[in-house]
Amino acid sequence: MSSTGRQLQPYAVREEESRGRRFPEPEHAYRSPFERDRDRIVHSRAFRRLEYKTQVFPNHHGDHFRTRLTHTIEVAQLARTVAQVLGLNTSLSEAIALAHDLGHPPFGHVGESVLDAVMRKSGGFEHNRHTLRTVVEIEEQYAGFRGLNLTYEVREGIAKHSTRYDRFAGDEIQRFRLHERAPLEAQIIDLVDDIAYNVHDIDDGVEAHVLLVDELIANAPLFGRTYKQMSTDLGEASERELFNETIRRMLDTLVTDLINNSRVAIRASGVRNLEDVRALPGNLICHSEEVTAELRVLSEVLAQRLYQSAVVHEQMESARLTIEQLFHAYLENPNLLPERHRLRAERVGTRLAIGDYVAGMTDRFVVREHRRLVAGDQ
Repeated sequence: MSSTGRQLQPYAVREEESRGRRFPEPEHAYRSPFERDRDRIVHSRAFRRLEYKTQVFPNHHGDHFRTRLTHTIEVAQLARTVAQVLGLNTSLSEAIALAHDLGHPPFGHVGESVLDAVMRKSGGFEHNRHTLRTVVEIEEQYAGFRGLNLTYEVREGIAKHSTRYDRFAGDEIQRFRLHERAPLEAQIIDLVDDIAYNVHDIDDGVEAHVLLVDELIANAPLFGRTYKQMSTDLGEASERELFNETIRRMLDTLVTDLINNSRVAIRASGVRNLEDVRALPGNLICHSEEVTAELRVLSEVLAQRLYQSAVVHEQMESARLTIEQLFHAYLENPNLLPERHRLRAERVGTRLAIGDYVAGMTDRFVVREHRRLVAGDQ
């Protein structure tokens, strides 16, 4: 049974079988270990900063566009739904989902590519790896330890979320038995993350007048098929209503496909317990072949028509220069860093400390610091 009293499948993760925390703590009176992890993540400073970190369009671009925070909330909602239907530990999936983007730098993937380049001499930068370091070391909330002291299972879920392990030999990530498959609760996050951003990036792209509905119908079969079906179902609906209902139906279609195909894969695998899941050569949480192919096409359409559009490209190139120049300003004069980051530089190295500081910044803070330290604005 889970902490909520719901019957778990035999291959789900159970709180009482957790591999524990780095620093032992007494159990809480009425919250399970994974529920405590969830709450620690939500109350962290890194989580709050996601409100002002770019998803596709910067926060100042408009009031209705997704940010890293709203994206994270959507992923957590989807993860909890899928985990519940499959009889898995919902608290664990939710905690991993809420943490999965804590390490994203300002201005999204452009920020990541800049930091990876300028930090190459200190191991490079990868946002999943940085998420792990954020919850293990960088967050400063408690008197007895650095980081959030999350359970092994939540940290493992972060570590194994689409991470390029080969780049990080000897890193913190190596603690997580990389030869073992992640639990199903963690496997969910990769797929619902893709569902969330594919669907809401369409929504935001059309809202910004960068994507055109007619182009999506013509080039993205998943969207086109759904839009035509909604046109038939809704009859006299307005274009706005038709588009909104298409987004909702796409989301439902993708989540339903994920649940149904994962259930079939789990049954066919014959797994009887968590150790069986860990010993498998591949993941069991999966889409159907048809939907996987449609998502691949949709991703290509979004890459070409949204992420590489003139509007987004211009904003991101400006952000690239801002982050790069600010990093080098700190590197040339580390005394510009706040005191606690200067002290940290003495312990972990200047480049790594600067990279961690810049990665934690919000979009608006990195722009403000650039204006103050590089552009000379007062």
